[in-house]
Amino acid sequence: QVHLVESGGGLVQPGGSLRLSCAAIGLTLDWAAIGWFRQAPGKEREEVSCISYNDGTTYYTNSVKGRFTISRDNAKNTVYLQIDSLKPEDTAVYYCSARFGGSAQAMCNKPSPSDYWGQGTQVTVSS
Repeated sequence: QVHLVESGGGLVQPGGSLRLSCAAIGLTLDWAAIGWFRQAPGKEREEVSCISYNDGTTYYTNSVKGRFTISRDNAKNTVYLQIDSLKPEDTAVYYCSARFGGSAQAMCNKPSPSDYWGQGTQVTVSS
């Protein structure tokens, strides 16, 4: 059984930083494309950033380019999302998702019913 566990969220002031983690249980991330998504109150879930399963190719939605960095540590079976220069509009529940194989762009732009999802971690940006 696959479980994805997000952590690292919290309350941060505008301009601050957080590092979110997505740890996988029951799934070796070496073989998985991973994505970070977020859902703000009253809004649909949107893709944030994804990383391919094999060559490290990354994808970022335009609103986070230059501020967010996705990375993976296969030895720790964990994927990270470094988020810098936080803005109030970044406030949302952040979810990680995984699937076997796949490109970063497909992970972000073509959801699949077979994707695995975590429970999410809350990020609140407020002064």
